[in-house]
Amino acid sequence: MSLTDFLLHSDLVSRVLAVALLALSVSSWVVIVWKWRLLSRVSLDVRRSVAAFWQALGFDDAQQRVMQFDRDGCVTPLLEATLLPVGATLASAGDRQNQLTRVLRGALQSVVRRLQWGQLLLATAGSISPFVGLLGTVWGIFNALTGMAEAGQLTIDKVAGPVGEALIMTAAGLAVAIPAVLGYNLLGRRVALIEAELEGFAHDLRGLLTGEQD
Repeated sequence: MSLTDFLLHSDLVSRVLAVALLALSVSSWVVIVWKWRLLSRVSLDVRRSVAAFWQALGFDDAQQRVMQFDRDGCVTPLLEATLLPVGATLASAGDRQNQLTRVLRGALQSVVRRLQWGQLLLATAGSISPFVGLLGTVWGIFNALTGMAEAGQLTIDKVAGPVGEALIMTAAGLAVAIPAVLGYNLLGRRVALIEAELEGFAHDLRGLLTGEQD
């Protein structure tokens, strides 16, 4: 059955469900391709930025070196966070170690949230697409059987065509869900690896600025 045949034989509900699956599929692939390129670039830049930082002669020089490699701003916020707040506020309370822990944790969480953008969409598409497709199949079979019952034609050849057309919605739902779930898992792992690298750098940076050694 072609797309034209499906549009001609389907009703408004089936068309809305088909459009919803199409929208989920397109948005999922856009997020997957965009995030794959972004995370590949960020992973490389983080390694280069960390290496450039430790090769610098001083902290100011290190900041300049990092800015040359940190195109997406994932390491620079950690360095900027070490400029501790001043004034008699709770943000400046505690010793230097506690202040650094607090500001580095906040900067790291901000970067990770930015890297995780789009994961919710992939999780949603992977979760609901099979059910949307199943709903389209059930609705299509119901309409087909209702129409044939009213016409008094319940032969196998009359049933097979409409039911087969309705089952396409289930296949469409799976076709949307499988790439979304794979993309969610693969991209989530890449985000986790980058987060681990940034956490290690933040830990070492705090140790450098407080004079602590593990």
